[in-house]
Amino acid sequence: MTYVVTDNCIKCKYMDCVVVCPVDCFYEGENMLVIHPDECIDCGVCEPECPAEAIFPDTAARLAPWLALNAEYAATWPNITVKRAPPPDAADLDGVPDKRQRYFSPLPGDGD
Repeated sequence: MTYVVTDNCIKCKYMDCVVVCPVDCFYEGENMLVIHPDECIDCGVCEPECPAEAIFPDTAARLAPWLALNAEYAATWPNITVKRAPPPDAADLDGVPDKRQRYFSPLPGDGD
């Protein structure tokens, strides 16, 4: 099992999860984070830290597309281990439906 970042992270990109991760398995895109599934040790400490409730165990229903997205972008985006401020409009976009189709960016973030 691994944990997976899903669509509610898009354009919210809170980083509370990265500071509690004991193995630094988060990677940063322009407007979301992903978890490297081969590095995640399944500890689960990141899930309750996510203010957007965007992190789930990969055993949850219908997460196969998100597991694939996390694996794909964790291989190319830079590692992130420090918390920075979320985007200024994060609270406004928290919970907005269909964020992947509307807002997802494949561009990398800054990383550490």
